[in-house]
Formats: sequence, structure tokens, C-alpha cells
Amino acid sequence: MSQEIRAGGFSAIQADMRGLKQRADEIKTLLEQQQELLRRRGINLPPDASERLWSVRSSIDKLSVGLVDTHMQLQQLRRLAETTALINSPHETDQVLNQVMETVIQLTQAERGYIVLKNPRSGELEFKVARGLSAEETAAGGRIVSWSVINLVVDSGEPLLTVDAGADEQFSHSESIAGFNLLSILAVPLKARDEVIGVAYCDNRVMAGLFKENELGLLTSFGQQAAVAIENARLFEDIRAQMRLIEEMQVRLSNIFASIGSGVITVNDEDCIIVSNQAAEAITGASNDYAIGVSLRKVLPHVTEGFFEAIDRVRRERAQHIWAERFEHHGRQTYWQVVASPLRGDNEASHGVALVIDDLTERKEQEEQRRLLGTFIPDALLRNIGSISELDTSPAEHTITALFADIRGFTSFGETLQPEDLMRIVNRYLGAATDAINAHDGIVDQYLGDAITALWNTQLNHQEDHACRALGAACAILADVQALHDVLRADEQLHFGIGVHTGHAVLGMVGGANRIEFAALGEAPDVGKFLQENAEPGEVIISAETYSLVKDEFEAEAIAARKMRPGYEAYATMYCVRPRLPASNGADRAPS
Repeated sequence: MSQEIRAGGFSAIQADMRGLKQRADEIKTLLEQQQELLRRRGINLPPDASERLWSVRSSIDKLSVGLVDTHMQLQQLRRLAETTALINSPHETDQVLNQVMETVIQLTQAERGYIVLKNPRSGELEFKVARGLSAEETAAGGRIVSWSVINLVVDSGEPLLTVDAGADEQFSHSESIAGFNLLSILAVPLKARDEVIGVAYCDNRVMAGLFKENELGLLTSFGQQAAVAIENARLFEDIRAQMRLIEEMQVRLSNIFASIGSGVITVNDEDCIIVSNQAAEAITGASNDYAIGVSLRKVLPHVTEGFFEAIDRVRRERAQHIWAERFEHHGRQTYWQVVASPLRGDNEASHGVALVIDDLTERKEQEEQRRLLGTFIPDALLRNIGSISELDTSPAEHTITALFADIRGFTSFGETLQPEDLMRIVNRYLGAATDAINAHDGIVDQYLGDAITALWNTQLNHQEDHACRALGAACAILADVQALHDVLRADEQLHFGIGVHTGHAVLGMVGGANRIEFAALGEAPDVGKFLQENAEPGEVIISAETYSLVKDEFEAEAIAARKMRPGYEAYATMYCVRPRLPASNGADRAPS
């Protein structure tokens, strides 16, 4: 707005000056017209009146010209002031170059102009921006540049002014000046920290002597300011590029930290947390918004004192230390593996400690579950279980096949033996039964003195042919006992009575805090025991429910219950299996 007012004031002054010149011309004309008439009447004007009037007219002309020159100088100074504002402005380099080029044209009133800059990396001169060029000339880029003028200014570091380039001897051999028909040329170096970083060039192909010392001085001063503005713009661009690179690196580091499964925590020499990734947040249970800048002891109040002693040891010895941390947290035993390493600066001075924490709690719990399952699941079956955590051992009702095998006559047999002999013999028989059960993918449920129970089709061993597998195991037990008799004395030869039933049972973990077992409760094991009580030594007795599932694989004869108990009337009819007795390897006898 102020610029418009200033422009309007100058126009008004110009109008007043034109009015004064017009009045002076009118008075001079009127005086000339009246001079003869006055002479006839004997009246003479002062002899210098006309000259004095002409002097006034000339003074008005000079004042008008001076006013225009002063106005132009004022405008040029304003352009220089505007360029000064560019120095600290965070503009892009191209934006600064365009503003500089506009100012060059305004300061010099040149026909054409362009700016050439040195490439900061290669040092090569590059055509950057132009004004007053045709579309074809702009597209031609460096081919329209008078490189002889540019190189002269760059090499000398001094401005160049020529009023008639065609007649200037120093350019007599320049094909570009002759080819472009250049007359007035003005070129100034763009210097930053006493180094030429480019050239501002302008010319005129129509008028010789367009540029004078005044334009040369102005453009030289302007060039110094413009060079600083261009360097600052480049610096701003470099800083922005570095900031973008830093931001990208921070994003990458954040993504890397987020993808690391281990918790990563770094602490300074005062044990305050300075870095913590998402995994650490999940492992420690402390949000990173809270933990950053807070003492490690305050964030991890539940770990043992040995945890902090180990960190102090890392600082003291300046060496990596690995340890297992076990503590109770919210009533649960927690297991961590911790790797602590010293943080070192460029001068090898300590800057804190980096902690890598792996939460092994679930792994330890799974190992304990596997150990527990291994007490009643054969190793081969246990290896086939993909993930312990995926097993559902919560109480649930299933249709299973239960086997109950008891060594007949064992009570009276044991009365005549020493305890160690008794245990040796019973373990031979129970071992043979266990091997047969394992060979048919059964789960040993319990050892009850001289008896053994086994289960098929639980949540630990899903099987479509569970009844056939159980009966195959029963027949294998009898066959293996028969083979065992070949190596035992006659007075050590005993027999199993076996019962097998397919029915419902509730399966799950039973026991107390210090000991739990996998067990089956309900119809299937109870009826299995009832059938076992009806079996003679060396017999396998099965229920009608089981027989309906295995009749295509095994032969059996229906018999009446030999021993009846209240509540088992539905099982009064049972089946005695005629076992096949091939070689003693139970796995070979598994039904197909």
C-alpha cells in the first residue's frame, strides 16, 4: 500500500513539473507576441527578459530529469533492500533465483538476462534461470549463453561492462557475441565468502551504451547480496534434506525397534531410561510414555537386586554380561534372559548400558507342561504335539476308549517275595504293558500298584480308530506277557486280566498346587474296571459298545457277566476277545 502511495506521489510531482514547463512555454510565446506591440508604443522590456525566462524553462527541465533519476535510484535501492530480505528467508533455491533474476532485469532495464551457477559438487557451470528469452532459447539452455563473457567474469572475479560488445576488442574472437548480435553487456560475479559461485548476466541487442557505471555499481552490490541469498537457500535445502534423511532414519529405526521381538532398553549413567521399544513395553508392563526419563528401579520394582548388581558389573568391567532373571510378578513366576552391554562414545567413555530382554516365561511354562505331559504321554506322541499352548486340557467330556489291566494273583504272589524282588517283577509286567500301550498311541493314565490304565481319543491323542487301537494294545499286552514268560522262572509267571470300554468321560487335569495329573472320570474308566474284574487271567473282555466298533477287525464271543455290581446291569452282556498271537512286537499287531 505504501509503495502505491509513493508511486502516486511521484506521478503528481511529474504532472506538476509538466504544468510548470507548459506555463513557461506559454509565457514565452505570449511575450514574443507582445514584444513588437509594446515596442511600437515606446515600451521596451528588460533586455534579458527572454533569456531569463528561457533559463527558468531549462531549470525546470533539469529539475524534472533529476527528479526522474532520483526516483529511479530510489527504486533501485528498494530493490536492493528487498534482496537483503531474501538472505535469511527459508525459500527454495529456484524461488530465490527467480526473484534475483527479476530484480536484475528491473535494476538494469535489460532486454535479456540469465544466471549461471557452479555445481557445488562437480564445480561445473550450469544454466539455471533466464528472462526475456524465447521458448526456443530457453529450451536451448546453455547453448544461448555467451560463455566467453561468463568465463571471463568467473576467472577474474570482477564485473564486466561493455557499451558495444561488437566493437570491443576483447570479444573480437567471440562467436557467441557475434552470432547473437550483442551490443550492451553487463555481467557481475556472484560471490559468497570471497568465492565466485556464479554469474548474473544481462544484455541488449538493440541499444548500445544502455548500461552505465551506475547500473554496474548497483548490480555489483546486488550480486553480493544475491550470492549470499543463493548460498543460504542452498544451505536451507541441504538442512531440509538432512532433516528428511534423519526423519527417514528415525522411522526406519522405529520400525526396526518395533519389529524386534526382544525388549530393548538403554539407560544412562544415572540408570534413567532413554530408549525403550514396544517389545520392552510389553515385557515390562510399563508404557514407554511413562518409562522414558524415569529411573529403571522405579519402572522395574519387581525384579531382584541381582538385576541391578549385574548392570553395575557391566559398567564397572565395561564388558557384556548375560544372565537369567527369575522373579515373581503378580503371583506368577517370570523368567527373563538379559543381555547387558556397555554404551560407549567416540572416546570410549561410558554413556550407559543397553539391555536386551527376552521373556522366557511362556517357554518355561511350556517346557514344564511338556515335562508334565511326558509323565503320561509317550515321547513319540509328545513330539507330534505342535504347540503345548494350543492344547486344551480344561475339563471337558469326550467319547474315549479306556483300558484297565490288572495282574492276576499278584497279592498272594507278593507275600512270599522280598520287597526288591516284588518291585522288580511287577515293573517287568507293567513295563511290557506300557510298551504295548505306547506302540498303539495310547496314553498311560495311571499305575495302580499291580494295575495300569490307558486312554485313547483324548484331547492329547485324537484318533478316529481309538477302539481298534485300544484293543490292539490289549492283545499286544497278552502277547508280550507270553513272550516274557519265556525268560522268567515258572514261579514268576503271571497274567493280566484286561477290560476295554468305549464311552463318555470327563477329561482334564486333577490334583493340587504341588502335583497335578491328567485323568479321566466317569463312565468309560469305571466300566473298563468292571469289565476287567470279569476277565480271567489272560483274557480281554470288552463291552458291546466297543465290540460294535471293532467287530470287523477282531473276533469275540458274547458272554454273561461273571461278577455283577449294582448299577452295571446294562453291561451284563460282554464280549471275550480271541486274541491273535503273532510276534511280540505290539506295533506289528496294530489293526489296519
